[in-house]
Amino acid sequence: MRDALRAALLAPVLVPQAAWVMLRAARLPEAAGPRDGVAGAGPDLRLLIVGDSSAAGVGVETQDEALAGRLAAHLAPHFRVHWRLEARGGATTTTALADLAQMPDGPFDVAVIALGVNDAKNGMRRARWRRNYSDLVSLLQTRFGVTRIVASGVPPLGLFPLLPRPLRGVLGARAAALDAELRALVARDPALRYVPMEFPPDRRLMAADGFHPAAPLCDLWAGRVAERIGEG
Repeated sequence: MRDALRAALLAPVLVPQAAWVMLRAARLPEAAGPRDGVAGAGPDLRLLIVGDSSAAGVGVETQDEALAGRLAAHLAPHFRVHWRLEARGGATTTTALADLAQMPDGPFDVAVIALGVNDAKNGMRRARWRRNYSDLVSLLQTRFGVTRIVASGVPPLGLFPLLPRPLRGVLGARAAALDAELRALVARDPALRYVPMEFPPDRRLMAADGFHPAAPLCDLWAGRVAERIGEG
């Protein structure tokens, strides 16, 4: 009740702030370049990356600098990586489920999920987020043959420099709540691995819009994901 009342009181401030943020954050395009490829030598590793604008490479110039390209580069010394990127700006767990339902069946060995910012921004309830994420995991396992899933944590929106206050605090709290649900889900499922989105508070790690990851952060992120994949 208290949270609902607080949200109602803040609505006249949050709505125009959110509209302003959407205009600013939408200025950068998704990274150019192919969204599938093969890299490295060694045992075959079939990799699927599912995500939103951060995974699609908004904030960097090319896919080589984005999550997919950097992840392939980190894994290439150990595997022959056959990778595919299924990500787009504005994606949520709901739209990701719909998009994957239209994809041809796998197979893939490993999937990386990078979602949550738009679910938090749109005010998705924790129960719906938990249900959607569980459905996404099940779809990856049953239709695409995935045996290992790396779940990127929900980014800490409360630290994003683009977001003004009080919007920053509200979205930060929503993101933290969804991330807590995700960590609980991972703890119950041995097929899941969690990668926290906790990085040094360095403005140079963020793209020019103050909302998306710049190339150095994409590389740090990919390195952490690669470590989790390498754990088997």
